[in-house]
Amino acid sequence: METLITISDFLILTAIIITPILTLIILKRLGIKRPWLIYSLIGLSEMGILMCFFAWWSDVSNLILLRHFGYDICGMGETEYYRNVLPENMNKVKELEIRIMGIGWPVKAFFGFVMTIPYLIFVYIGKVLVCKIMTNKNEL
Repeated sequence: METLITISDFLILTAIIITPILTLIILKRLGIKRPWLIYSLIGLSEMGILMCFFAWWSDVSNLILLRHFGYDICGMGETEYYRNVLPENMNKVKELEIRIMGIGWPVKAFFGFVMTIPYLIFVYIGKVLVCKIMTNKNEL
C-alpha cells in the first residue's frame, strides 16, 4: 500500500514538472503570437489544478495509510485509536498522525501554488534562452 501511494505521489510530481514544458511545446507548434500571455494563463490554471489535487491526495493518502495500519480515526481515546495497530507499525502510525494534524490541504495547495509560480517563470525564460541559442547556431 505504501508503495502504491509513493508511486502515485511521484506521478503527480512528474506531471507538475512536465506540464509547463508540454504547454510551451504545444503553444510553439500552434504559432501563438503572444505565447507569454497564453502560457501564463494556461500554466497558472494547470498548476492550480495540479497543486490542489496533489495537496488533497497527500492528505487522503495519509488517512488511507492510517486505516491500512489499523488506526481507528473515530476512536474516543488513545486506547481506541491504537487498539488494532501492530506494535511494529506504531512509529509509522504516530508519524502519520502528526502529518494529518496542522494546516489542511487547501492551505498546502495555496502555498504550493505560490511556490510553483517561479517555476513557471523559470521554464519560460529557459525556453526563450534555448530559442535564442538555437537561432544563433543556425545563423553561423
